Formats: sequence, C-alpha cells, structure tokens
Amino acid sequence: MTRALVTGGAGFVGRTLASRLLDEGFEVIVLDNLSSPSPLGPPEGVTFIEGDVVDPPDLPGTIDRIYHLASPASPPRYLLDPIGTLLTGAEGTRRMLDLAERHGARFLFASTSEVYGDPTEHPQREEYTGSVQVTSTRACYDEAKRYAEALTYAYHRQNRVAEIRVARIFNTYGPAMAPDDGRVVSNFVNQALAGRHLTIYGDGSQTRSFCYVDDLVEGLWLLSNSDVTDPVNIGNPEEMSMRQLATIIAEEIGDSGVDYFPLPESDPARRRPDITRARTLLGWEPSIGLAEGLVPTIHYFRSLIDA
Repeated sequence: MTRALVTGGAGFVGRTLASRLLDEGFEVIVLDNLSSPSPLGPPEGVTFIEGDVVDPPDLPGTIDRIYHLASPASPPRYLLDPIGTLLTGAEGTRRMLDLAERHGARFLFASTSEVYGDPTEHPQREEYTGSVQVTSTRACYDEAKRYAEALTYAYHRQNRVAEIRVARIFNTYGPAMAPDDGRVVSNFVNQALAGRHLTIYGDGSQTRSFCYVDDLVEGLWLLSNSDVTDPVNIGNPEEMSMRQLATIIAEEIGDSGVDYFPLPESDPARRRPDITRARTLLGWEPSIGLAEGLVPTIHYFRSLIDA
C-alpha cells in the first residue's frame, strides 16, 4: 500500500486531499500543528500526528509521497504570524524536502497564485515571473511560497529529490473551510447567513477566480500522478469582481447590504489563471462553476450554525 504524508492535512484543502487519497487506497499520515484547522478536523482513517513542519517529530515507517500543504493560506491568518509563515515556507519546506530525500519519496509542493503578486500580466501564465512588493505586509506569504518553490527546484537539480511537482493554487472555496477563514467566499457567505452587511474592500472592482475544492483536489491528484515537473496553475478561470460575487451571494442567501472599507496593502487588482498547461499536460480543467459550488458550500456553513 502506498503511504502518503499530507502536511497541513487538518486544514481546509489538506483534509479534502487526504480524504481523496484514502479513497484511492493510500495509507495517509497527516502532520498538522492545528494553527489553522478545518472545523471538521483530519478525516477519519488517517494517522494524525500533531506537530510542526519546522521542527517535525519522527514519522514511523516508509513514506512514498509527500503532499506539502502546511501553511496558513488566508491573509488574516498569515498576517497574525508573519515570521512563522516565512519559517514554514523556508525551514518547513527544507525539512520536508530532506524527508523526501531520505525516503526517496515523490514531493508535491502546494504553491500559490500569490507568487504572481499584483500581476501586470493577465491572465497569469506559469512563465510570468510576478510582481511582488517584498516590503509589503503580504510578502510574508508571497515570498515564503516563492522561496519554497526555488528550494524545491534546487533539491531537484542537485539530484536530492528526483520527483517533484509544483501546483500554483488559485482562490479555492468549498465545504471544510473555517467560518473565520478570512477569505472572501467564507466571509460573504457567513455574513449573509447572519444577516450582516457584506464587507467589500476598495470599490469592489478587483477580481478573483474561484475554484471549488473538489476540482482543485482532482488537479492535485492528476499532477501528483504525472511526470510534469514544471509549475502548473490549478484554478478556475471564471473571473469576477468582488461586487459581482456579493450580488451572487445576496441572490443565493438574501440581500443584507454592503459596507465598503479601504483596500488592504498590495491587494492584487486582478487574478485569473491561464490553465493551458493543466489542460494540455494533465487533461484537467474545472467542472464545477461558482453557482453549482456555492450550493454545498452554503449548506455546509449553515450546518455549522445549526450544530
């Protein structure tokens, strides 16, 4: 049986991926420090180890694959601990690459669209080198991921980790998110369910592209089983403004009004993936649009309120 380690496997995307690996017949170990867990916790059937990738505990047995997802992923959470976020991307990734080297494991690194910063190219291709302001508050996350990608490729070029995969994940939503996650879909849904005004930063013209979590995990699964070593964008190119998203949420749940606040520092104006590489090399593209994906997402958040 293939043994896989999922770092950050008690978080939103990590637990969804861990569940998929269990369904595929893997033995799954989850390593998580529970700094940003899903309310659902790690999935039933995994071996859960509480610990930090920066100073990981001993992990028994052999490991065939490492899915390295450990890191806070929403601005409110990584801004709470910018130094810890940088250490997770740097030292945490180094420790996991060392582990992959010792076990001869295939290593998948969960990078992010934030490596593109506030992009001057639209949509963003993997060849685009990005526009990141290294002195901004957001740089703790952006630069942690950029460094971790560079480190992953350095290990590969030095023949220390033979099999690497790098996924650049764009905005993701769906069941298993924490209500206080801080990303816009969870914010809007929970504000609307509570009858509160939706919070829009700036004038709401900034855009994002939202990928349902099951589509994302399918992309990660296909990438991990491929021989593609170049970075691959995994996201839904269905782009919309924050005002458009607020309107859709209001139509689904109820119009509770909108409050506008100043735009945070270095907040990207536009974000949409070019997924040509994923389509061509993996045969992957998202199958669940926002209208369809919001139904189980809203149901999930409503169930947390009713629990």
